[in-house]
Amino acid sequence: MGLNGATLTWLGHATVLVTTAGGKRIIIDPWLEGNPKCPAAYHHLDQVDAILITHGHFDHMGSAAALARRTGAVVVANFEIASYLEGEGVRNTVGMNKGGTVEVPGARVTMVYADHSSGISTPDGLIYGGEASGLVLVLDNGVTVYHAGDTNVFGDMALIRDLYAPEVACLPIGGHFTMAPREAAYAVGLLEPALKVVIPIHYGTFPALTGTPAALAELLAGQAVEVRALAPGESYR
Repeated sequence: MGLNGATLTWLGHATVLVTTAGGKRIIIDPWLEGNPKCPAAYHHLDQVDAILITHGHFDHMGSAAALARRTGAVVVANFEIASYLEGEGVRNTVGMNKGGTVEVPGARVTMVYADHSSGISTPDGLIYGGEASGLVLVLDNGVTVYHAGDTNVFGDMALIRDLYAPEVACLPIGGHFTMAPREAAYAVGLLEPALKVVIPIHYGTFPALTGTPAALAELLAGQAVEVRALAPGESYR
């Protein structure tokens, strides 16, 4: 399948830039400068309409405050992260929690469960960052995208399937901190039959993240779901 006029660009690790059919730009888990996999051309984005954050770890929100201050984009995150960013000079935040749905330019965003931790790195150490989440985006052209954030597989991914029927899923596969390919393949089974395309994320950035798209594709051989591995800076359309 395609995205019917939208594009999804992987910027390395878990950072995904969605450009909607209507031209809005939504970035998920922005870790740009400092991300060894992010192409230099994306280190200092100057036009973003919305910033979405799944949890508080530095490799998912390390660029959020600077990007929000530079662009004026609305930031959607859990209540704790939104409150923290307000203290960092970010003025346009929406704090929410799992089960909530908000409108941002170009999409409707629902926060869903993830099985992971969350902590915000500060000069004084790690502070509480609320609970980790995943995000379901219904784009302005009707395409539904699920960004799982950092998570292990969990049985209630079947609820995400039943409630939201995502057609495209960005799933972590690196292992150690998240699902490895074995768990991600099981997650695909929970998200079918609506799911058509998996974009692997959160792998290869650090030595511990050993899972590969090839391993996931091998586990899913013969199934209808396509594994679309993107190079950093490459887009799925």
